[in-house]
Amino acid sequence: MSDNFLDTSIEFIKGVGPKRAELLSEELGLSTFGDLLLHFPFRYEDRSKFFQISDINAELPYVQLKGQITFMEEMGDRYRKRLVAKFRDESGSIDLVWFKGVSYFKKVLKTDQTYILFAKPNAYKGQINLVHPELQTIEEYKQQVRSNISPVYPSTEKLNKQSLGGRQLQKLSSALLAKAKGRIKENLSKEIREHYALMDRERAIFSIHFPNSADELKAARFRLKFEELFFIQLDLLKLKLVKLEASKGFEFDKVGEHLNEFYEKHLSFELTNAQKRVLKEIRKDLGRGKQMNRLLQGDVGSGKTIVAVMSMLIALDNGYQCALMAPTEILATQHYESLKEMLSEMNVEFALLTGSTSSADRKEIHEKLEDGRMQILVGTHALIENKVKFKNLGLAVIDEQHRFGVAQRAKLWKKNTQPPHVLIMTATPIPRTLAMTLYGDLDVSTIDELPPGRKPIKTIHWYEGKRLRLYGFMEEEIAKGRQIYVVYPLIEESEKLDFANLEEGYQFIFKKFPPPKYKVSIVHGKMPPDKKNFEMERFVKGETDIMVSTTVIEVGVNVPNASIMIIESAERFGLSQLHQLRGRVGRGAEQSYCVLMTGNKLSSDSRLRMQTMCETNDGFRIAEVDLQLRGPGDLTGTQQSGLPINLKLTDLSRDGKIIKLAREAAQGLLDRDPELKMEENASTIQYLKAQKKGKTDWSRIA
Repeated sequence: MSDNFLDTSIEFIKGVGPKRAELLSEELGLSTFGDLLLHFPFRYEDRSKFFQISDINAELPYVQLKGQITFMEEMGDRYRKRLVAKFRDESGSIDLVWFKGVSYFKKVLKTDQTYILFAKPNAYKGQINLVHPELQTIEEYKQQVRSNISPVYPSTEKLNKQSLGGRQLQKLSSALLAKAKGRIKENLSKEIREHYALMDRERAIFSIHFPNSADELKAARFRLKFEELFFIQLDLLKLKLVKLEASKGFEFDKVGEHLNEFYEKHLSFELTNAQKRVLKEIRKDLGRGKQMNRLLQGDVGSGKTIVAVMSMLIALDNGYQCALMAPTEILATQHYESLKEMLSEMNVEFALLTGSTSSADRKEIHEKLEDGRMQILVGTHALIENKVKFKNLGLAVIDEQHRFGVAQRAKLWKKNTQPPHVLIMTATPIPRTLAMTLYGDLDVSTIDELPPGRKPIKTIHWYEGKRLRLYGFMEEEIAKGRQIYVVYPLIEESEKLDFANLEEGYQFIFKKFPPPKYKVSIVHGKMPPDKKNFEMERFVKGETDIMVSTTVIEVGVNVPNASIMIIESAERFGLSQLHQLRGRVGRGAEQSYCVLMTGNKLSSDSRLRMQTMCETNDGFRIAEVDLQLRGPGDLTGTQQSGLPINLKLTDLSRDGKIIKLAREAAQGLLDRDPELKMEENASTIQYLKAQKKGKTDWSRIA
């Protein structure tokens, strides 16, 4: 399609005009011919069959008739007008009814004129009628670009009121396609189209709007899904190539005393095979002289931290400093405590820097960082303050990186003249299809097994009627010396949401478990940091039996003695969050439990979430179900990666095979033409540039 034609304003399609064009832009983002061509139907109706009026009943979804209007009458008063017409074919007659546009239809419809009619049968007082039918003359029917499988387009209530609903959009698409014939450019090379048996682009766009058969529609959808995924993958892989070529990295070419001493003397357990595999991948990255950009994902408790620590020890063996950045003070402190536990007997200097660090400690940390004595600095966003200067930062580890903005991470990279190696960790398992699409420019390592000897957490779903049984269970566990989390979705009562809230729940539990026999603490995000940390610390030390909390304890609290996680109004939480909360228990040798408390009325999605949680502890399986339930959401995430993702057709939970094929094709193209200069790829490059035009290229930052 020529650029000029593609960029033509939608107002120049017959029947649109400036006012309607403005409305289409506001409601659906349709401003140009190109936008409308890529506004695809969301379902299709069978137009292959003509019904006889005598065969119509109210159970039929839609019917297509051919006949004549023999009589019309305007009825009702001026406040409640309606137009009733008699429509006849050779088998009988039926009433047509319009409640809107009465004057218009009375003027344009003609008796004794043959029409093709399409409508949903409606039963009224024992009679079948057709309300607001779609009518076309024989001439209009023949001229329209159409097929037996008729498209239905997404619209909005506001557009419907302005006669721009799904049927009208179908007419506009048909009119535009008639103009577009021979003007839609191909954007994939002949080699790729032939290798993957792809339909030509113009035919695919025509066929997805007006397919002649189910097979043709399937082929068109495959081609267009492949296309949108191919350009995402091409962009990501090109970015990865540019990073690899352009960014020199520190070469960590040796493994020395720090790692060897830790492995031989201080590692008190055997690494899992998954941990060993991931460490090999990281060591290979660190030694090749190119900047590492690796995503390390693993389920709760899979042992990501030990992998990060051993990676940092490799950096220390090569004379470089490390930074470990976490999104919250609680999580940063947890990492610091883990380092103390693992490295206290080694000659390694490390410190914690957060908003709570005293001025005297800050000064000492700054001095030691600048002269190189401080080898590992753990902290929150305090690490990226301008005052914090490293002598030679070689490795940056970022935990739960989606909680940091791109600009924040960029500041950390600039702590050295040459960007450090980057290891990103996430405890939120990402389905493979999503990881390939969202983090395709990163190398991905996955720890997919838990350390041996861990007892799986038993998950139970109880309705409100089992509340007394729950309290009895809590008493039994506390009597054994265990501790309990009780998590609520809301801090204070909401008039709109009928869910348990923290303050009310705290008072209720306080009455059921009164002092001095029981000790109950409360933690939520609105508390001052010092009070929150005080309450957390009491629970960590075993000074309180029950912690009533919001999701602030989702990450960063490690209490092996806590054996029960009770999640109130569990239907309010997403699967990923439920799984993260469950991961707060099961850290000790004793059997742990997660109890999901819900109301009696659950939606089908909520019921599936509860069922999934009870059936599996596998975070990757849970992530797949979560993706199917929620969809990919806003994948563009400029604050995360800046990837130009705009998925119109692809379903990441179901189209994994197409994603792999598209990535394979994009990688093959870059293998043959890494600089994208070959003539055969000219149309591909032109299209890729057009896609990226006007987008902030945040993705230059890992």
